[in-house]
Amino acid sequence: MVTSKWLVAIVDDELDIVNLFRDYLDGIKGIFVFTFTDPLIAFDHFVGNEYKYSLVISDLRMPGLSGLELIKKIKNENPSVRTLLMTAFEIDDPVFEEYRKKDIINDFIQKPVRFNDLRSMVKKNLSIYKNFKNMSKSRNHQEKKSKD
Repeated sequence: MVTSKWLVAIVDDELDIVNLFRDYLDGIKGIFVFTFTDPLIAFDHFVGNEYKYSLVISDLRMPGLSGLELIKKIKNENPSVRTLLMTAFEIDDPVFEEYRKKDIINDFIQKPVRFNDLRSMVKKNLSIYKNFKNMSKSRNHQEKKSKD
């Protein structure tokens, strides 16, 4: 695996969707895209590589573990990873609204997805993640310097 790239996971129970999204996002520099059709396997992979992940894109409705549950578990492991939830359905769910307010869900996209919108959201969230990481590194460097 290439470790110098940020990892992005696409999780959807439809194989055609994850493959299509992966092919479209492969052109973004600095990322390596993993695709999963099983949210439980996606979560296991995330746990094994959590600090290499920058973004997780998940469908809402999947068998075994919903997108809301998956994103909550991911944020419990690494709160700094960015999350994007997608669905073809209208969402009238208080849990969804609570997760949006608490930044458990960082972004949302409605299916059918326009590729330019997906690409823009991915780039935006990667930029936010990179800025956060750079600020954290700078803060850690300053703290280390002040201790010396």
